Amino acid sequence: MVGSDVEFSCLYPDRNHFSLNDQLFVYWQIENPQIAVAYYLSNESTRTHADDRYKNRAHLSLERMKQGDFSLHLQNVTPQDNQEFTCLIFSNAEKVLHETVRLHVAANFSTPVISTSGPITPDQEGLTLTCISRNGFPKPNLYWINRTDNSLIDEALQNNTVSLNEWGLYDVISTLTVPWVAHVNVSCSIENVVLHQNLTSISQAEKSTGNNDSFTGNLQEHRSQNAIFIILPLLLVVAVAIVAWVCRAKCPHRHYRGPGTVARELTGVNGFCYIEDTPLLLPEASLKALPLFTTLCGCEVLRKHQGHASAS
Repeated sequence: MVGSDVEFSCLYPDRNHFSLNDQLFVYWQIENPQIAVAYYLSNESTRTHADDRYKNRAHLSLERMKQGDFSLHLQNVTPQDNQEFTCLIFSNAEKVLHETVRLHVAANFSTPVISTSGPITPDQEGLTLTCISRNGFPKPNLYWINRTDNSLIDEALQNNTVSLNEWGLYDVISTLTVPWVAHVNVSCSIENVVLHQNLTSISQAEKSTGNNDSFTGNLQEHRSQNAIFIILPLLLVVAVAIVAWVCRAKCPHRHYRGPGTVARELTGVNGFCYIEDTPLLLPEASLKALPLFTTLCGCEVLRKHQGHASAS
């Protein structure tokens, strides 16, 4: 864990006795960056050395080295220590021991905090939820979960940002945009693989309402619903246009028969409007006040007027 102490074991087989004055060289090193973390040189038998970046943190024990124990004690572990440490022992110019130890560094993330922003009415766009967790290590996995059926929400609806802060730890911010629903029932989970740990928080919207209404993270379904609202009015317009075309197709050709004839066609008390052979008896004043009926059924009104004029 970050901030704790750890010991890397490096033991010579059978724990033979070593003379610290007999051409003994001890090295503990890392590859990233390539430096000697701590080392001992027999010509300076009174002390051990450490790189400036590990000064006061990395220690070798002279007394234990005499017994063949070359273990390294590392204090105050940092995220930068998350790598391999190599132990190399030379005696009389011959390598007698080579050990590699891998250190897995971890730090607990803070409990996720979920905030909600966006519309409170369905006539607006989607709802946005933000999940924030900080100061963890290593890089986490983040999941949004639909608590209605415990399914994972589509990653296409998420926007995740993971960054290193000044302490070398990870901060994660995730935004989830979903179609508007009356109540959102989701949770945000942060997984630390090294610690086998999951931290989960429930959306504040769900906790405040206590409602278990269904929530879907399926963006395609939301788009399909929008498409229906667009297509239905278009179909209605097309249907009206077809009815108008049929009515006009049935309308007889009229010829100019003089002012008196036209006047008779446009006068009268009542007129029939036929829609699919069904007569609608309407006052002529109503026909003039309803442009739609006048347009669709004008030919039938004229036909009725013509019959009335002939009878008179």
